[in-house]
Amino acid sequence: MTELLAVTVAGLVVIAAATVFGPRLGVAAPLVLVAIGVAASFLPAFGAVHIEPELILEGVLPPLLYSSAVSMPAMNFRREFGAISGLSVLLVVGSALALGLFFMLVIPGLGFAWGVALGAIVSPTDAVATSIIKQTAVSKRVAAMLDGESLLNDATALVLLRTAVVAAAASFSLWGSVGRFAYSVAIAVLIGWLVGRLHLIVRRRVTDPTVNTVISFAVPFIASVPAGLLGGSGLVAAVVAGIVTGIRAPRELSPQNRLSDSQNWRTVELVLEGAVFLTMGVQLTSIVSAVDVGVGTTVLVAVGALALTILVRAAYIAPLLRVLHGLSRRTDRLQTRLLDMRERMSTSEGKQETLDELNARPLFKVSERDLERFTVRITRGLADIEYFRREPLQWREGLVVVWAGMRGAVTVAAAQTLPADTPQRSVLVLVAFAVAVLSLLVQGGTIGPLVRSITADVDRAALDEQGKQERDRLFDLLKTSAESVPDAYAGRDPTPEGFEAAKRTRLAVLAAQRSALLDARDNGTFDADVLETALANLDASEITIEMRGRLAG
Repeated sequence: MTELLAVTVAGLVVIAAATVFGPRLGVAAPLVLVAIGVAASFLPAFGAVHIEPELILEGVLPPLLYSSAVSMPAMNFRREFGAISGLSVLLVVGSALALGLFFMLVIPGLGFAWGVALGAIVSPTDAVATSIIKQTAVSKRVAAMLDGESLLNDATALVLLRTAVVAAAASFSLWGSVGRFAYSVAIAVLIGWLVGRLHLIVRRRVTDPTVNTVISFAVPFIASVPAGLLGGSGLVAAVVAGIVTGIRAPRELSPQNRLSDSQNWRTVELVLEGAVFLTMGVQLTSIVSAVDVGVGTTVLVAVGALALTILVRAAYIAPLLRVLHGLSRRTDRLQTRLLDMRERMSTSEGKQETLDELNARPLFKVSERDLERFTVRITRGLADIEYFRREPLQWREGLVVVWAGMRGAVTVAAAQTLPADTPQRSVLVLVAFAVAVLSLLVQGGTIGPLVRSITADVDRAALDEQGKQERDRLFDLLKTSAESVPDAYAGRDPTPEGFEAAKRTRLAVLAAQRSALLDARDNGTFDADVLETALANLDASEITIEMRGRLAG
């Protein structure tokens, strides 16, 4: 027990030190932790360390994916969902099949089915590993695509892994596999959505921020465990619960509760991510010792596999960029029509004319509420067009998306779930481990310099002007929403009752401004980072007012 406690304390200290000193040395903290773990694996105390894969897949990844989903800008995720879904499904399947053929050819006696199983293990990018990219100056579109891909592609990989293992037993069915995948995702989405909505209803009634945060720690497991028991993807369920929470929490939870959540979840993320990278390195000796063939040959296979994953990824990203560029050009033509519609709908007469024209058609009737929804869709459509125009995807962004697709803990953990009777199981596990480590060291170690070297020169004056215009629009929105709240303090004497009325007025103004900002967030009419800062300022103001009220009371 004392040894375990000492190792835990040492691990926490190492994680903290790597987080502080890694960036100062010009090296991402995860890479430092992997290197420290690899060095520790040669010590006698860690020579036989074995981490249960279920601990990573079912105990560590759900909270990490949930936390990432909560903090991810939902509007950017929606805008990039087409690209994200292709990267999460089509690219994973294509990579697994290509790798399956490669492994069948270079590993004697393996067979195509087991090769695809190993390909499915190696194919998905890792959400924890991809956190390295967030420390670089990538565009918001690249960050959204990589975040979304790493959150969702694990489900595809794990379902494909199970399918390949079944196929190895000569009972493979293509349509059965497609059906299992569809069911796995559908049940996970349903459970994740239900958990996300229900837990906010519960937490809304809990006023203690500490208790509220403790409840939030259980949410990813409340979503992932039932989904797994019902045959769904627990990881997707945790992600969906996180997305629902991220969208609804600012409307449902108090600023104190959300501030407590944010601070505590950042700590949890730091510890869990650090532990994942440390344990990856620590397992080196035990994984290598189980291999009964040449380690050098196995590493060469891993190098070839990593090179192939990058080539397949590049072959997929190149046409994807062309498709996205073509869609952007078509949206330019759509913008004119949407602007005309918005101008017409900006007056009550125009709305009535539109309503009369639509209701003149015999097939269906349109209500005023339907017309309001249509107006919102116009606003969102114009905001989407502006977003795509402001953040174009060119060859630089495509190169970053290709090179930032790193493998990590999911690959190592999934490899160790292979059945005991898998042909050359120890070799397959070492190949997966080597691919993950090489990916982190090679891609993760060079992504920062790559981004800096290909980043185009920025017109600072134009950027500053754009930021000023954004802030001015935001200020106008806040001012308009504040003016809509009647002043309950006006005309009152400076008495305790008057001050209480002033407090209620100020809180009502903050509530109106928060509602306006969240509507703008849902419509995508402002930059996500600008809105996040503005919402944080409103939360700080409300917390300050509440604290002053308690002190005065």
